[in-house]
Amino acid sequence: MKKEFEQLPKKAKEKHAENKRFFAKLRKRPPKDLDYVMQDLHDAEFQRTDCLTCANCCKTTGPLFTNADVERIAKYFRKKPSQFIDEYLRVDEDNDYVLKEVPCTFLGDDNYCSIYSVRPKACREFPHTDRKKFQQITNLTLKNVAICPAAFNIVEEMKRKIKF
Repeated sequence: MKKEFEQLPKKAKEKHAENKRFFAKLRKRPPKDLDYVMQDLHDAEFQRTDCLTCANCCKTTGPLFTNADVERIAKYFRKKPSQFIDEYLRVDEDNDYVLKEVPCTFLGDDNYCSIYSVRPKACREFPHTDRKKFQQITNLTLKNVAICPAAFNIVEEMKRKIKF
């Protein structure tokens, strides 16, 4: 896994133009069963993939925190939402709450999340490859294939399965 993980940015860069063309076609003519195909590909990949061996998403990017996330996590810490925000978050250029620093404050040395049961929605849904109307988030997926080996593998399998 370590070797695959180290080669991921290079492999993603090599496939970027091809993926961009594929996703442009996908947005124009999504197959009727795309959501089902993506769910199957996602499920199959995560039968093989153990996120705890990687955790690159937590090491290199930070999630957006919705107001509901802030409320839930603050309650978990028995803090007021404003205290949680002051301690852990900042407002980014899009006016969203994000972590003050990366890697994620809540990621342990063992790649376990200390707030897993109350983690942000963005973390629960990452890498977003099983989302409904997948064709609407292809720009996000293009970024995620360079971060997540599972997302990379899902997109490669998707290109084999869906022919234009």
